[in-house]
Amino acid sequence: MREYSVGEILRERGVSRRDFLKFCSAMTAAMALPVTFAPKVAQALDEVKRPPLVWLEFQDCAGDTEALLRSANPTVGEIVLDILSVDYHETIMAAAGHQAEAALEKTITDYRGKYLCVVEGSIPMRDGGVYGCVGGKSHLDRARQVCGGALATIAVGTCASFGGIPAAVPNPTGAVGVKEAVPGATVINLPGCPVNADNLTATVVHYLVFGKIPALDGHGRPLFAYGKRIHDNCERRPHFDAGQYVEQWGDDGHRKGFCLYRMGCKGPATFHNCPTQRYNDKTSWPVGSGHGCAGCSEPAFWDTMGPLYKRLPNVPGFGIEHTADKIGIGLAAGAATAFAVHGALNAIRRDKEPSDENREG
Repeated sequence: MREYSVGEILRERGVSRRDFLKFCSAMTAAMALPVTFAPKVAQALDEVKRPPLVWLEFQDCAGDTEALLRSANPTVGEIVLDILSVDYHETIMAAAGHQAEAALEKTITDYRGKYLCVVEGSIPMRDGGVYGCVGGKSHLDRARQVCGGALATIAVGTCASFGGIPAAVPNPTGAVGVKEAVPGATVINLPGCPVNADNLTATVVHYLVFGKIPALDGHGRPLFAYGKRIHDNCERRPHFDAGQYVEQWGDDGHRKGFCLYRMGCKGPATFHNCPTQRYNDKTSWPVGSGHGCAGCSEPAFWDTMGPLYKRLPNVPGFGIEHTADKIGIGLAAGAATAFAVHGALNAIRRDKEPSDENREG
């Protein structure tokens, strides 16, 4: 049977060229590429065949699947039916039991080295991996079997990337991320609680367009999504620079959208594109809705970023503990001085300028 390209399938399903190009532009922006790359993205998706994909769930809350189901660029229906051939996903697939397991076995056997694997949830390692089991196999054995034979594995969410909350001290199940459980696998980490589905789509589109995984940082995260600190792109950054902070939940500064650093925001120590990609059809994100960043895209965030509502004592390379209280004051004082000097100079200038009467004389 002939395999159809993504573009052909989209046209068959009635997706207009206009909407297709809008999607390509959105993905180009998500991948932090110049807008001039949008035609190349469109051309590649016009020609590329759908890659088979299997989605595994381990120790998780299903939050990443929920994020997928509510994705906007594109909708989950477009992801499942058009861009990807999702052959196995326990939560959304129609098959169950032996039928579901047979679908998984067929994909990983027929397409060995060619399928993509998405993993949601951490993998318990303690006591031989007995703390998690699906279809008669431990999560550890399943991960080694499926991730080991995949073209690439995308770890969605912080649990799959770094172990997440299940790995927090004392970590009773020995929970770890995919890369630690399957060291030989090619793993792309997309941490966050939950993952931003746009980043997942953009990662897949990057592979379809360029034929390789995106450039990664030291934690295995795509640079296009995790290359900048939240603090650097935050819409409240001007208030930080001006020394305007929320001092108490619900105070006047909170209502005015002031900086949340003193309320425990971990944006200065967190790398993620939340301020630009946002969630819920790009409508908002935690800081935009009035809550500080929890640092959830960082390794061991639950242990290292807490307490949640206490500011970090020290951020490497930021010196915030020593300067945060003074930066705004200094800037405000400097601005006040500049305005005062500007006013004084104007006054002196006015004094020196001849009056209208003198001009006429």
